[in-house]
Amino acid sequence: MWLLLAFVAVPLIEISLFIQVGGAIGLWPTLLIVLLTAMLGSWLVRSQGARELMNLRGSFNELRDPTEPLANGAMILFAGAMLLTPGFFTDAVGFALLIPQVRAAAFKAVKSRMNVQSFTMGGAANHQPRQDQRGPHDRVIDADFEDVTQTKNNQNGPSGWTKH
Repeated sequence: MWLLLAFVAVPLIEISLFIQVGGAIGLWPTLLIVLLTAMLGSWLVRSQGARELMNLRGSFNELRDPTEPLANGAMILFAGAMLLTPGFFTDAVGFALLIPQVRAAAFKAVKSRMNVQSFTMGGAANHQPRQDQRGPHDRVIDADFEDVTQTKNNQNGPSGWTKH
């Protein structure tokens, strides 16, 4: 129900804002603002996304809970989608999600409504190493063989190696 309401309300809000802003400053300045916010937003998303990816790698390396860096990355990704969508309301939402304090407050609000039953780090006990992680003695060589030893002892004459 909430998703349907968002799909109806957001375009109506955007259309009304385009009409209001376009009527106040004109068509070309309105389009210029939309283009500039998309370019500025993509630059901010790229820089903040790279920083959050480093935080995520750090949490994996230090065996910390990666929930917050993952949530921040998802919010930055959503902010990028909002900033690339033409409109003033979506740009405001996108720029708001690029503010670290807003992301922290959103994460705290969502986290308070969730109940985690269990959390484990690491793999299963019967972990099979990948091909590139195997040692030199763990190689498997697939081959066919043929037994070439002679089981028949020929006592009747020459071996066949010489001519008589």
